[in-house]
Parts: sequence; C-alpha cells; structure tokens
Amino acid sequence: MTRAQKYFSEMKSKRVAFIGVGVSHLELIKLFLSKGIKVVICDKKSKEEFDEGIYEEFNARGVDFSLGENYIDEIYKCDVVFRTPGFYYNRPELEKARQMGIVVTSEMETFFDLCPCRTYGITGSDGKTTTTTLVSEFLKAEGRRVHLGGNIGKALLPIVETISDSDVAVVELSSFQLISMRESPDIAGITNIRPNHLNVHKDMQEYIDSKLNLILHQNAYSKTILSLDDETTRNLSGYVRGELKYFSRQKQVDNGSFLREDGMLCYSDHGKVTEYVHMNDIKIPGMHNVEDYLTAIAMTYGDVSVQSVVNVAKTFAGVEHRIEFVRELDGVKYYNNSIASSPTRVLACLDAFDQKQIMIQGGSDKGISFEPMADALCKKVKVLILMGETAQKIEDAVKASSEYDPANIRIVRVADMAEAVEIAHHYAVEGDIVSLSPACASFDMYRMFEDRGKHFKQLVNQL
Repeated sequence: MTRAQKYFSEMKSKRVAFIGVGVSHLELIKLFLSKGIKVVICDKKSKEEFDEGIYEEFNARGVDFSLGENYIDEIYKCDVVFRTPGFYYNRPELEKARQMGIVVTSEMETFFDLCPCRTYGITGSDGKTTTTTLVSEFLKAEGRRVHLGGNIGKALLPIVETISDSDVAVVELSSFQLISMRESPDIAGITNIRPNHLNVHKDMQEYIDSKLNLILHQNAYSKTILSLDDETTRNLSGYVRGELKYFSRQKQVDNGSFLREDGMLCYSDHGKVTEYVHMNDIKIPGMHNVEDYLTAIAMTYGDVSVQSVVNVAKTFAGVEHRIEFVRELDGVKYYNNSIASSPTRVLACLDAFDQKQIMIQGGSDKGISFEPMADALCKKVKVLILMGETAQKIEDAVKASSEYDPANIRIVRVADMAEAVEIAHHYAVEGDIVSLSPACASFDMYRMFEDRGKHFKQLVNQL
C-alpha cells in the first residue's frame, strides 16, 4: 500500500471541512468524495450566491454545507480542515481549531507529505512564477514527466496516486502557502525577499519566516539555491542543511550560477565553469528574467543539459501577465504586466526597456510604500495613468520624489481600465511603449490579477 493509499484509507473515518470552493478545492472535494470520505463545505457565500450546479452535484453526493455569515463555525465539528492559501493561517478561527486538536492543513501541505517523487520548490517576492515555469520547461526538454503545481498550474493532490517515483514535481509556493508548511522540497530556490503582502501578514518578519519554511525542513541530502545579490535572502544561508548554491548577476560565484561580464550565463561547480547561454539570446526581455534563468540553471544543474537550456531560452515567450507583449498598433507596443503588484516588479518593467513608457498603475492597497519606485517613475515614465484606491498614494509618492518635474512626467487620473487604455492610446505616438504595471493588488476592481490583465488585453485588442 502506498503512502497516499494509506492516507485516504485512514481519512474514511474523518469528517473533513473545506474552506471555500476554489479551483484547487473543487477537484480535491471530488477526490475525497470518490474515496468515501465525509465532506463539509464551508463558504461565506449564501446558498443563493453559491454556484447552483456545484451545489446540486455535491448535495446529491452527501456533502454537508455551512454557508453564509457563520459559515466558519462548522469547522469545530470536523476532524480535519483544508484551508485555501487566501484564508490566512493565523486567523483566530483557525487558531481556536488547532487548540481544539483539529488538524488544519492545505492541499499543498498534504501533497508534500504524500508525493512519491523528487520535488522542486520555488518562492520569492518577484520572479517565482517565471522561475518555476523555467525549471519545468528545462526538465521537460530533458524528457522528464513533470507535474507543475502549487501557486501555478493545477492542484497536485488530486493526481498524487498517478505520480510515479521517476517523475518530478515542480511547485511555486507563496508566503500564504508556506506559512504553515512543515515539509520542504528536495530542491529549493528563493529568488528574493522584498516587502509584500504586509496588509495580511502581521509584519515583515512573519513574511520572511513564511518564506524560510521553504528550506527550514530540508534534510542533509537536499539542495538550496539563494540569491547572493539580495541581502534578506542571502542572510538565510545559515538555515541551509544540505548543499548551498548561489546565483548572482553582479559577481562570479564559486558554487552556483552567475552572469559573466561578457553577458554569458554560466555555472561554476567549485571553480569549473560551464557556459550556458548569452543574455541577448534569451527571448523574454529584462534583467529580472536573466535572474530567473540563473535561478533555474542553479536548481537544475546536473539534471539538465546546456542544450536544453539554450533551446528553452531561444523559444520560451514568457508567462502570461508578466511583461507580456499584447499587440503593436500604429507603431505603439502594448505590454500586460498585471503581475506587477509591488514597486519592485514595476522597477523590473522599467528596466526592461531603454526608453520612457506610458504606464497604467493603481489598485488595492497592500500596505507597502510606493516610495521605492518614485524616482524611477519620474525618470522613465512620460505619462503616468492612475486609477483605483491607491491612485492618490502613488501620486503623492511621485510628487514627493526629488526627481519629480511636472514638465517630464504627466500624471492623469482615470476612473477605470477602459478609460486608462483610451488615455494611453490618446497620448501614445509611434515608437512608444504602453504597459499595465499596477504596483498594487487588483481586489478593488478585479477578483484576481489575471482578470485585470485579461481585461487590459481585451481593451487593447479592441482599439
């Protein structure tokens, strides 16, 4: 009997609550029901707001529902609770459940417990999705069977019984997933750690500690890749138990990947240098993507050939919503960078091009300062189009910059994305670049950053 089979057999005697019915929980609930496990769905939506088709299907299969205002109370009558990453682990309701002896877990935590194959895990404030995708693409180019999941791809626990020990699992992990993780991947990479999600996390230290969980539970045979250039990430090196490798675009490292002065991405294995690909041959633009390649090269060194990396570099067009080219109209290029929900991501977009941009910004407030991007906006943006609840905060930060000159940057306030795209189109002339780089979360106007990016692309394609 496999570990997964034993787990599902033992769960038949449990009452299992699922908080929310998102994409990952939908498939997970179906799996648990197929195993004969008693399921309770806890959701703040009322019965009238709940998807009718899903309600009828699950109700017919014997699911108990706890919906509406007091939906969370039912978890105290359950043995196991699965939370979504968006349901903060340190909420008082979950703390009370843990004190009562109720198991509080998540799809990703349970997958790590049961996964039979080698695991690659990536986190970071910026770059983790592209890096995760690159690791996956490198391994696929080598002919490996890859399961991509976590914060990207699909839920992996529903397919855990189909995974063999010769496969590999590549997962992106957010701070909200990692905050409760007590098992780490075999190979871990941290791209960087910068202020983010401070509207949810108690403080910056809790955010750092969440990221630390990626490597804290590794064993002596594991491998860890850290940024040498990012001080907060570099300072985690003392927690590494297995092999420690670095990546750097600023200096050559003895054991890890680096960007050589001539622009070649290289790997040094105790001084023996392997050349991979020149930065100019990487299809996706920007120095931040060079860093993502360096991370992925260090994570897969020894498992992936140079030729596989070169093939991916020359053909991989990037991940949706990450400085994604949308279209060219009248000589103006439009880019969707909806993932840029923090100032550091905006800086990466500004650095990706050698000219001033027309930039659309604004959204919901994550409790982080916009001051770090203010100087760069003044130097590298000619029209700044602001919307959403943070519009005033961004404008205040820009005008407080010592680089601010109203003759060099025009600030325009708009009501919504449709008006933002129209204004950008109005001011753009041949040769210009227009980017959606919000510096904020999307929740004031959109359900997710993906919805924001798709709306932007729709509007641009309608011009």
